Amino acid sequence: MFESVLIANRGEIACRVIRTCRRLGIRSIAVYSEADANALHVRQADEAWPIGASRPQESYLLPEAILKAAQRSRARAIHPGYGFLSENADFADAVAAAGMAFIGPSGASMRKMGSKAGAKDLMQAAGVPVVPGYTGAEQAPEALLSAADSVGYPLMIKAAHGGGGKGMRIVRSREEFLPNLESCQREARNAFGRDRVLLERYIEQPRHIEIQIFGDTHGNVIHLGERECSAQRRYQKVLEESPSTFLTPELRARMGAAAVAAGRAIDYVNAGTVEFIVAPDGGFYFMEINTRLQVEHPVTEMVTGLELVEWQLRVAAGEPLPLQQEQVAMRGHAIEVRLYAEDPDRGFLPASGRIDALRLPAPSAGVRVDAGVEVGDTVSIFYDPMIAKLIVHAADRRSALARLANALAASEVVGPRTNLAFLERLIRHPVVVEGRIDTGYLDRHLDQFVGEEESDTSGSVTPSTRMRTLAAGAAAALATEKPAVNAANDDRPSPWAIADGWRIGHDDPRRLSLGLLGERYDLAVAIEANATRVATDDASALVEGARVDAGWLSARIDGSALRWRVQVFDDLLVLHDGVRRHRLQRLPAYQHGSAVAVGVGDKVTAPMPGRVVLLRVAVGDVVAQDQDLLVMEAMKMELALKAPRAGKIESIGASVGDFVEADAVLVRLAPAT
Repeated sequence: MFESVLIANRGEIACRVIRTCRRLGIRSIAVYSEADANALHVRQADEAWPIGASRPQESYLLPEAILKAAQRSRARAIHPGYGFLSENADFADAVAAAGMAFIGPSGASMRKMGSKAGAKDLMQAAGVPVVPGYTGAEQAPEALLSAADSVGYPLMIKAAHGGGGKGMRIVRSREEFLPNLESCQREARNAFGRDRVLLERYIEQPRHIEIQIFGDTHGNVIHLGERECSAQRRYQKVLEESPSTFLTPELRARMGAAAVAAGRAIDYVNAGTVEFIVAPDGGFYFMEINTRLQVEHPVTEMVTGLELVEWQLRVAAGEPLPLQQEQVAMRGHAIEVRLYAEDPDRGFLPASGRIDALRLPAPSAGVRVDAGVEVGDTVSIFYDPMIAKLIVHAADRRSALARLANALAASEVVGPRTNLAFLERLIRHPVVVEGRIDTGYLDRHLDQFVGEEESDTSGSVTPSTRMRTLAAGAAAALATEKPAVNAANDDRPSPWAIADGWRIGHDDPRRLSLGLLGERYDLAVAIEANATRVATDDASALVEGARVDAGWLSARIDGSALRWRVQVFDDLLVLHDGVRRHRLQRLPAYQHGSAVAVGVGDKVTAPMPGRVVLLRVAVGDVVAQDQDLLVMEAMKMELALKAPRAGKIESIGASVGDFVEADAVLVRLAPAT
């Protein structure tokens, strides 16, 4: 086994590899960019080396910088993680040439699979079903348009190099092709350094099912079952599970055999994933082979009981696979979701910023947390905004979904916006509960998963009643807090430190002000005999028997017994009723003035920090409402910013290549006449 391993990656996957290295007694070596100098993976590694500036192109995508760090640290092997250089054949060869082991397949195998186009041709020659399409080397726009006409619409444009949903577009008509081709090529060039694309006939309402394979240097190749990844938004996986609810035993066996055959055809070594698109009639077609460890590998680990990173290390060290195919056993059901810093209500725009508080479920036999950040860390604009992966395992799928719901309810992030509420709505939606979601469902029906959610579809609970109940629960939870003290060394409560409007000589109710969904609610909280009365301007609620125990609030509100999971932060109270979370902001009981809404109809601002990659208009141009004005790149995604109204471009505040801060004014429209 290796004495030391350098992890050529960052974030969650770097932390994941470090844990396995520590358990096996291997010295872990991290690398970091300027933006990651204080990152969690740097703090956890045995040693860490700087490799360049913050942008991936100037650090994590620089083979020479990583090799230099490996040589200076005397690393014996390099683990590439996923993304970045993990599927770069030249990098794998350079590692071997430098006398170190590359923990992954050979450069020769990568070259066969590193291009989606080449992989399709190879699989087709081997008799593996592939989707009809175009994989040629001719990449001129006119030639690709002609090929698209031959393939037929709808079709998909896909970056030939890379993955993770980047560089993919669905085109449903000839008129849409060239604009989508331009955007796809630019995104692929920025993400992977190469802009070659391929074309595929688009299969409507497909399932995405992948098979985990493993090969060694002794000629053995096996598979470790499937993962279903059909819950996707814009080709980004948001939920993965094993086993698939769609596969029959016969279809599972056929797909497993096809995946192993694909691995054998290219002499595959180490961890890989064969991805298939599966039609509603059960026909399956080869999509690609990911020549690396996948983000969702913990799902396979949970159902097999195997440790895939350890397998990677042992295979790279020359050991044979520890199991034969017939020895691989699956048990129970596992599900993974990805907790991201992003805003689902604003088109899933990536978010950035400092994590002021982070609560994640306690790990157990059935709950696993793979995180890449801690409290006080910053989600950077330069990289993927993943905070953590939550993985659960149970005896059956229903129990796994229930366990996942509890794990999400126990989670909270204070700082950047997250997709927590979106994930909770996702896992209780009928198409997920019943296991019938396809890859396009979320994009077709996104309104079912984002936006304000009705708390009572029967209409029996009015908004005012809902707020009064929440206010009563909040008051009960806050009443259990320890009062403020005079100084750090004085434990006597100070009534002067409590800003609740109390006045000497009066028995007036204490004041409590809360913010919910942008609205302010002023409450009067009066202590009565063995109870608390919480009043709004037009009604009141009686709270009896309130008690907080191990993070759970129980109380009788107007005679009805209720129970919430409760989390209290400095100025935030989170109540979770088992279905949805309610985030109530504590506001000053008394404040002067009021917020004034500022209109934005004459300007377009940056929704987050990022880089301007394309300007589609110039000063003086006349534009229509919702017309694309410019394209930004942030967190490896392209964001098209549109005109808020029809008008004339008065000024442009940035040039192509400029980095801009959030809320920077990028375009101004002439005042409407």
